[in-house]
Amino acid sequence: MKKLLVIALMAVIGFSVNAQSQKGDMAAGVNLSLGTGSGFTNFGIGAEFQWNITDAIRLEPSVNYFLESDFVSMWDVNVDAQYVFDVANKLEVYPFVGLTVLGAKADVWGYSASSTNFGANIGGGAQYWFTDKIAASLEVKYQLVSDFDRVVLSLGAAYKF
Repeated sequence: MKKLLVIALMAVIGFSVNAQSQKGDMAAGVNLSLGTGSGFTNFGIGAEFQWNITDAIRLEPSVNYFLESDFVSMWDVNVDAQYVFDVANKLEVYPFVGLTVLGAKADVWGYSASSTNFGANIGGGAQYWFTDKIAASLEVKYQLVSDFDRVVLSLGAAYKF
């Protein structure tokens, strides 16, 4: 087990030396998501903005709306800090942590109730740059929110400007 941990640490150090993102890079994008947990599964659409504050550290604020399913619709607003590793030509992977505000609204037979809670995000993703300006991404996020813990799987596209 210790050998595996040492090998993983060496790989992370090696990847961080080759980080391809540059300080000041900015990109905007859209995503399609599937959120599941706490008894609800919803499809969502969203928008995100990426800003590299250093060559390897990127901030990503995002907003998502999850369509109504089983009388419940949800939304979230997130700010995640990502550490970007260049693992292959045009391919980046990134673990992240962040904060979220998650809202849920239930409408059943003319009655409605809503709730808004704060929480934390943890997850990871991969981004492939087709060109210098256009990328596709796949991301898995676990949202730790009181009464609404859930997993969100997202497929996105971004444009670097």
